Formats: sequence, structure tokens, C-alpha cells
Amino acid sequence: MEPHRPPPVLDMTPDGEFRQPPTPPQPGLLDRVLARVGGVALLVALVAGGLVLASLAVVFVGLILPVLLVAGLIGAGSIWWRLRRASQQGRPVFVVMRR
Repeated sequence: MEPHRPPPVLDMTPDGEFRQPPTPPQPGLLDRVLARVGGVALLVALVAGGLVLASLAVVFVGLILPVLLVAGLIGAGSIWWRLRRASQQGRPVFVVMRR
């Protein structure tokens, strides 16, 4: 026998017959309705949570997109300026170093 499990209970009548375990009560109409409503409420909550996450993603993209555009414009302007100065001074624009 396993030490962590309790021993089985044998329920017998005085004349040696085994008694049947009591049947669990059948759920009533209110229990079934509440279970259905609870399931629908859980589904609505999951859909609402998904919509909240999607809206947060849109807000995040809306906030980060101007930063990305400004950083890209600054980087492109810097490269353009350096290429212009290098071509005016007669220096090579791109240098490839080999070993």
C-alpha cells in the first residue's frame, strides 16, 4: 500500500452486504444557467483582454514611429553631409580595409 493514500472505506450493512455510494446530487437549473453564463463571461473577458493588448500594440507603434522616423532622418542627413564633405575635399567616400 502507498503510505500517502488513505485506506479504502468499506461500508457494509449488518448482514454483510455492501452499500452503494450515495449518488451525487444532479445540478439544478440555476447551476446549469450559471455555468453557461460564467463560460460566456469568461469568453467575453478573454476577447476584451485580446482587444486591450491589440490596442496597446497600436499605441506603442504610434509612439515609437515618430522616434524611428526622426532618428532615421538624422542618420540619413548625417551620412549625406559626410559624403558631401568628403566629395568636396577629394577624399574617398568609402574605404575598404583588407588585411
